[in-house]
Amino acid sequence: MKIEKLELPKSAIDFLLAEGFEKLYPPQADCIKSGLLGGTSVLVSAPTASGKTLIAILAMLNYLSKNKGKIIYLSPLRALAAEKFSEFKKLEKIPLGKKIKVGISTGDFENIEKNLEKSDILVLTNEKMDSIIRHGIEWIDDIGLVIADEVHLIGDDNRGPTLEMILTKLKLLENKPQIVGLSATITNSDELSEWLDCTLVENNWRPVPLSEGVCDAGEVVMNDGTKFEVERSVRGTPIDLGIQSVKDGGQSLVFAETRTRSKSLATKASDAISKFLETKESKELEKISKQILAKNEHTDLVKTLATLVKKGVAFHHAGLNQNCREIVESEFRKGTIKLLSSTPTLAAGVNLPARRVVISNINRYNAKVGANRPISVLEYKQLCGRAGRPQYDDYGEAIIVGNGNTEDLIEYYIHGEPEPIISKITDDKSLRTHILSVVVTTPGIKKEEILDFFLQTLGGRQSRKPTLKFAIDISLRFLSSQYLIIKKGERYAATEFGKKTSMLYIDPLTATYFRDSIESVSKNKKHTFGFLHLISNCEEFFPKFSMRNKDYETASVMIENHTSELLEPISEYDCSRSLLALQAWITESSELSLSDSLGIESGDMHRMVETADWLSYCLREISKHVERADLLDELSDLRKRIVYGIREELLDLVRIKGIGRVRARVLFKHGVKTLDDLAKIPVKKLAEIDKIGSTLADNIKTELRKVRY
Repeated sequence: MKIEKLELPKSAIDFLLAEGFEKLYPPQADCIKSGLLGGTSVLVSAPTASGKTLIAILAMLNYLSKNKGKIIYLSPLRALAAEKFSEFKKLEKIPLGKKIKVGISTGDFENIEKNLEKSDILVLTNEKMDSIIRHGIEWIDDIGLVIADEVHLIGDDNRGPTLEMILTKLKLLENKPQIVGLSATITNSDELSEWLDCTLVENNWRPVPLSEGVCDAGEVVMNDGTKFEVERSVRGTPIDLGIQSVKDGGQSLVFAETRTRSKSLATKASDAISKFLETKESKELEKISKQILAKNEHTDLVKTLATLVKKGVAFHHAGLNQNCREIVESEFRKGTIKLLSSTPTLAAGVNLPARRVVISNINRYNAKVGANRPISVLEYKQLCGRAGRPQYDDYGEAIIVGNGNTEDLIEYYIHGEPEPIISKITDDKSLRTHILSVVVTTPGIKKEEILDFFLQTLGGRQSRKPTLKFAIDISLRFLSSQYLIIKKGERYAATEFGKKTSMLYIDPLTATYFRDSIESVSKNKKHTFGFLHLISNCEEFFPKFSMRNKDYETASVMIENHTSELLEPISEYDCSRSLLALQAWITESSELSLSDSLGIESGDMHRMVETADWLSYCLREISKHVERADLLDELSDLRKRIVYGIREELLDLVRIKGIGRVRARVLFKHGVKTLDDLAKIPVKKLAEIDKIGSTLADNIKTELRKVRY
C-alpha cells in the first residue's frame, strides 16, 4: 500500500514522502484496512520496530485535517514522551488549513499549565493525563483522538492502574474519542481490544527478521534448528557472543541482571572491541570520553564509563545521570559505541536496536519476594524486540545464555506465549487512590455507581463482581475513617482534605501519614532532619536504598547531631541510605562524596531529589490544610535546599537564575553572601570570581534587578 494513495490531504502526503515514507508496512496497511482513517478505534498488537509511530502520525494527520478537537498522545515514560514530542514537532510544518501546535507536559502534577489548551497535539505521561482529569479541566471534552503507547503496560504493578483509569474515563467521554492503542504482542489482545471497544489489528511482521536461540557451552542452537559455535574466552559467554557480532560488522546489546554486572560485562569486552575500531572512530570516541569527564564529577562510575567509551564499549543503567545516559544512547545510535551492556530498564525506555541482543541471565532480583526469579515471557519478548536495526541489518538475533537447559529455554521463552495482561487496579493502593479520584470528580456519587464505574475497567472485567464490591467497601471504609470522604445518606463526597490529596497526586495513605505527623509537630523549633525522615520513609519515596552494615554508624551520628529536629524518636534501624543521602545532599556533599561514602550515584540522587521535591511540596500543602502556618517557611526553605543541594546560608543567592549550588558557594567564599552584597559588588569584580566570567556577571546583574524590583 503506497503512501500517495492514502485518503489524506496533499500537504500531509507531501510531508510523509519528504520524511522518506513511501510504502506502508503490513501492520500499518492493516490499520488502514480496518478503518483508521475513517475514525475507527484500533488496538495494534505488533512487535517492536514494526512502524507503530507512523500509525499514530497517520491517525493524527487524518484527524487534524477533518476536525477541530484535541489529540492526546499518552506515553509511559518521560524519556519516551520527549522522544515522541521531537518527532511530532515536525507536523507543525504541514499546512492543514490551520497552524498545528504540538505541546508536551510530563511533570508537576498539581500545576496544570495554561498553555496546554492551545495545543492541538499534546504529548503527556499517563500520570500527567490522570492529573488533568482529576482537575476537571474543561478542554477534556474537546479530545477527539487518544493514542496510548505501550498499552501492554496496563499489567505493570506500578504504572498500570493509572493508564487503565485514564483509558476507562476517556472511552466513557460523551463525544466518544477515537482510541488508537499501540501494544507489544500480547496473548489476550482480543480481551483488551474488546474492553477498549477497538478493532484488533494483530500482525507479527517485523522489518528485520528475528531469529532466537540459546547458547550453552559455546554452541548456539537457533529456533530454526541451525547451530553454530562461538569462540570462547575467559571473558565469558555473554561477551563472547557480543564480540562475535561486532567482529561481523554488527552492534551488540547485552542485557545484564544488575548494575554491577552491566559495568563488569562492558569492562570485560573493552580490550577486544577496541581492536575492531577504525582510526577515525577511535579519535571520535576519545572526544566523547573527554566530554563525559568535562561535564560530570569524576566519580568511579563516570571515570570507568569514560575509559570504556574510548574503547567503543559502554554500560547503561539508572545510576548514570541524564547527561551520561544521553551521550551513551546517542553514540550507540550513531554506531560509534559497538557494544552496550545494560540493565533491562533500557528495553522499556528509549529505542536502541542492535543486530544481536544477548540475554546474559534470565533471572532478575524480585523485590517483592526478596529473591531472584526468572523473567516473564513478555519481558523476554520485549528484550528480543531490540534485535535488528532496520536501516543497517538484514537480520536480528536474540540469544539467551543457557546453563545446561537449552531445550527448556527454547520451549519456555522462544516458543512460549507472552503472559496475558492482568489488571492491577484492584490492588489496595490502586483502589483507594482511584476511588478517591472518582469521588472527587463526581461529587454525590453512590456506592453502586462507584461499583458500576470499576466494572467498566479491565480489572472489573477480570474480577468477580462480589470480590470487586468487597474490595471497594474496604477502600471506602478507609477513606471515610481518615476523613478523606464523607457519606451523606447514600451519596459520597470528598472532604477538602480528600480533594487536596487527590490534586497533590499522592496515595491517601501517604497523605494521612503526613497529616497525622504534622499535627503532632512541636512549635518554635527546626524540624529539617525529621521532615527528611518523614519524606524518605513514606510509600511514595523512590528510589529507597536499604542500609549496609557500615551505614549504621553514620546514621547513629547523624541522629545524634539532629536529635532536636526529629518529629519522633528514631534509631539508626529506622533509617534508609536514601535519608542519609538527602541529609548529605542538603549539606552540600558532592556527587563524588555521595558515591564514595554512600554508594549513591548521580542518577539515583537526581531521582531522589525529584521525588523529595514533590513530597516536600505535598507536605507543605498539607501543613497549610491543617493550619500549621508556623511550618510553611521552613518547608519552603527545605524544598529549595533539596532542589539545589545547599545549606541554609545560600538560600538568598540561588534565587538568582544562573546561580546554583557550586556558584553560590564560590560567591559566599568571596564574601558575596546576600542579594545586597551581590548588588554592591561591581560587575567587573564579579566577573573576576572563579566560575563567573563577564557574560554571566552581566546576566546575574540583570536577573538581580528582576528579583529585587
